[in-house]
Amino acid sequence: MRRIWLCADDYGIAPGVNAAIRDLVARGRLNATSVMVVAPSFSPAELNALVEAGDCAIGLHLTLTGPFKPLTAGFAPLANGSFHPVQAMLRLALLRRLDAGALRREVDAQVVAFTTALGRPPNFLDGHQHVHLFPQVRDTVLDTVRRLAPDAWLRQCASAIPLRNRLHDPKGLLIDVLSRAFRKRAKELGIATNPAFAGTYTYRPDADFARLFPAFLKDMPASGLVMCHPGHVDAELERLDPLTTLREREYAYIRSDAFLEALKAHDLTLN
Repeated sequence: MRRIWLCADDYGIAPGVNAAIRDLVARGRLNATSVMVVAPSFSPAELNALVEAGDCAIGLHLTLTGPFKPLTAGFAPLANGSFHPVQAMLRLALLRRLDAGALRREVDAQVVAFTTALGRPPNFLDGHQHVHLFPQVRDTVLDTVRRLAPDAWLRQCASAIPLRNRLHDPKGLLIDVLSRAFRKRAKELGIATNPAFAGTYTYRPDADFARLFPAFLKDMPASGLVMCHPGHVDAELERLDPLTTLREREYAYIRSDAFLEALKAHDLTLN
């Protein structure tokens, strides 16, 4: 059976999300999670609780989009003291309008904050809303990982499934395209990346995660990565992120027997 990564994003965003992820780690239903060090609910104590929950890879979920605020002074441009929303951040990055020095200091600071809290660098690095793949940002991320976390691997988001078979998934197509230059440059620098990625879907209220998940496993090679967002909804999550009740559905499915059956049907394991 091929071992893959099932990675829960957004650890640190809210207590309900943190508790759900720790529960799934303890049950052996997750083997990776990435941590938002800029979120108000992040703390070294929360990170230690995650370590105690069970064995999993712990990465940095680089956060450069609103409503979150930078750790460093002087990041530019900002929107009323917070990072810009993801669409505006992508536009700024495409036009290379981000202050390069400030961007480097912020990415460095988030890696250092993680390392200080855990006592070691992250096992891997990815990005909230995939910001680590954006032009300008990706060059900074690669440089920071090379300097501050040389043993870490990076999440790339290209699928094993051909683009022509995924026209229903515009978000997946975009990050697949953005991953091409990112993956090429990482290889040139000798930085490891996951060989394949899945887990994107349109976060509509009626989305059926239980139906979608088995398709994420199709053609997934060993060390491929499936992204997920399990959690319990609380007031802090509702304040910070529009993805709420779907997290409950993801959590319930990953706890279920159907989840294990889907892995087995595709000859995959998390162990």
